[in-house]
Amino acid sequence: MSSYLAIAIDTPLRRLFDYRAPADADPGRLVPGQRLWVPFGRRRAVGILVATKAHSELPEQKIRRALEVIDAVPVFDAGLLELLVWSADYYRHPVGEVLAAALPTPLRQGAAAAALETRWSPTPLGIGAAFAALSPRAKRLRAVMTALVDGGAAGIDAATLAATGTDWRGAIRTLIERGYASRTTSIGLDSQPEPGTRATGPPLSPGQEQAVATITRRLGTFGTLLLDGVTGSGKTEVYLRAIEAVLAQGQQALVLVPEIALTPQLTQRFQDRFATRLAVLHSSLTDRERLDAWRQTRTGAAGIVIGTRSAVFAPLSRPGLIVVDEEHDASYKQQEGFRYSARDLAIARAQRLGVPVVLGSATPSLESLARLTRADQRTRNEHLVLPCRAGNAQPPRLGVIDLRQHAANQGLSTPAMLAIRRHLDAGGQVLLYLNRRGYAPTLFCPACGWAAPCKRCDARLTVHKRSNRLVCHHCSAEEIAPAICPSCGAQPKPVGQGTERIEETLGEVFPGVAALRIDRDNIRRKGELDAAMTRIHSGAVRLLIGTQMLTKGHHFPEVSLVVVLNADQGLFSTDFRASERLAQTIIQVAGRAGRAERAGEVLIQSEYPEHPLLLQLLEGGYGAFAAAALREREQAGWPPYSRLALLRADAATEDPPFRFLAAARALASGPISLLGPAAAPMQRREGRYRAQLLLQASGPGPLQQVLSGWIPRLDELPEARKVRWSIDVDPLELF
Repeated sequence: MSSYLAIAIDTPLRRLFDYRAPADADPGRLVPGQRLWVPFGRRRAVGILVATKAHSELPEQKIRRALEVIDAVPVFDAGLLELLVWSADYYRHPVGEVLAAALPTPLRQGAAAAALETRWSPTPLGIGAAFAALSPRAKRLRAVMTALVDGGAAGIDAATLAATGTDWRGAIRTLIERGYASRTTSIGLDSQPEPGTRATGPPLSPGQEQAVATITRRLGTFGTLLLDGVTGSGKTEVYLRAIEAVLAQGQQALVLVPEIALTPQLTQRFQDRFATRLAVLHSSLTDRERLDAWRQTRTGAAGIVIGTRSAVFAPLSRPGLIVVDEEHDASYKQQEGFRYSARDLAIARAQRLGVPVVLGSATPSLESLARLTRADQRTRNEHLVLPCRAGNAQPPRLGVIDLRQHAANQGLSTPAMLAIRRHLDAGGQVLLYLNRRGYAPTLFCPACGWAAPCKRCDARLTVHKRSNRLVCHHCSAEEIAPAICPSCGAQPKPVGQGTERIEETLGEVFPGVAALRIDRDNIRRKGELDAAMTRIHSGAVRLLIGTQMLTKGHHFPEVSLVVVLNADQGLFSTDFRASERLAQTIIQVAGRAGRAERAGEVLIQSEYPEHPLLLQLLEGGYGAFAAAALREREQAGWPPYSRLALLRADAATEDPPFRFLAAARALASGPISLLGPAAAPMQRREGRYRAQLLLQASGPGPLQQVLSGWIPRLDELPEARKVRWSIDVDPLELF
């Protein structure tokens, strides 16, 4: 018999903790995935049972007894628990923190995993005598009693009582006191998702029909299907048709999206189509909302689960399909704490569940494209292509404005302004894209050369004119913008353009034309983005100015012109992924133009119009760029043709991170290459000095082989006590 419990606790320690079973529990009936209250130091903590075992390496007198079993049914089924433990090992993160990250906050604190369902029903006395005994003037009591009788012996819930339009709580108390009604509370049971549809979708194109047929044929088996469709080709409609087939089989579908901003519009589209309940999971929900959605997912009451990154851990009871929309988006990679890739874990989870996973994008990641060429048939990859836009929409015309020949006035060249006027006069909307919020990136003194610095980062402060503030976009430090240069007393000037300045310039050049800026400064509170989208779709707004918030998945049928104001930001970056991100951004934002009947036009302002990346996009589209980029990556030995891990360290002074990383490098051995230690591209951030060591291996096997023996030894280094360090496996940002 297993005598000991290996329990994970939400702590940065990279280990499990051995306990004996609670005094009133049968060790043989304990199941991995259950939560228990355990003594941890001087406090009580929630632990998660990972395994039972017959022996412990600890002395018997040091093994404490768990206090209490919280769950009759595990919060993690065997498959999800195995995935989470594997993820902790792969990403080299403490398993207790990984398991905690997969649970809503109330469950981490010991709340009940199962929702308690309360129902009210009439008693035999109530059925026989209530209406005769109740006064005709007791309208509230009679209305509630009528609802109870109509509900019969099965009883009715609070929502049904609330529909009576009365103060039902007081009325039901009175009826219970008189013996006319009774109340029962039970654990909510597993339920089937409703398969019905509320509306039919539009006719499918041949490409969509083939994609839907391929996905539905794969239901019940694992496969990775890349849905590679140009912007506006109807990828969402493919998801909807495939999910309809999943619901018809009584199963659930999990849909991941990269940004919280995309969930309301996608949720509405799903609600308009399907009768089944939807569960929404993202970080902007309250703890209660997130717990309710988790419970609906776990019981199967929700047939469709839509969420951002962490929804990949949703406790599906009858999984049938996983969809990762905009699979290329960097938002799927967690950048702090447990640094996992939701896209990669979605594939790993689908494989364990034996269900297909659909990766959708107009600009697929190079990793997903490279996966298609692998010879290993066990990966079961398939490429589904939607080359044409839905309906009568045509791809937009792309053109480049050479800023060497057409000087920009406050960020806008003359050809761009003429094109804007032309499209406005034709009744279209215009979108201007600049991935730089604020008024200007720098406050500069032309007399002495002073530029407003951040005191905590190796960065300039950004000018925010409306608030008269200087803000660091890296550490959020703020200060009042000075009227005179603190160095020489001259008057400083804002240099460069941000979205706020573009908005001001458009107001001067096109007076009376309604404009709307969409960025994190202007869209802060819940509901503001929905209100902005309503104004855009109503036609009240003609000019749209924004950052990447405007590029992801939004449908603007009246936008006929897109202007990319500064395409040069990613052309000369030291990050080998910068060109891929820039190409994806340009194609994504260009895809907002001409999505309905209006012809679309895209203008890209650049001082380097002959740059190979821009020429590839103009002449061959994203496919030509991706093919060339993959050849370059393969020749250079960079991902996806190798695997990386980044060891980061930071401290209050400059030397400790370098000393720690040098010591760590000396410990590393095996089939890897090491680059560094080196200062991070932004060495000082939030008052701390940062350095990094890059590990490169030919594949995941060799990399994990090295990490498994190396990571546990790092905490033993004397230099480790003077730094904060973290490991990032498969990093997307080398900062």
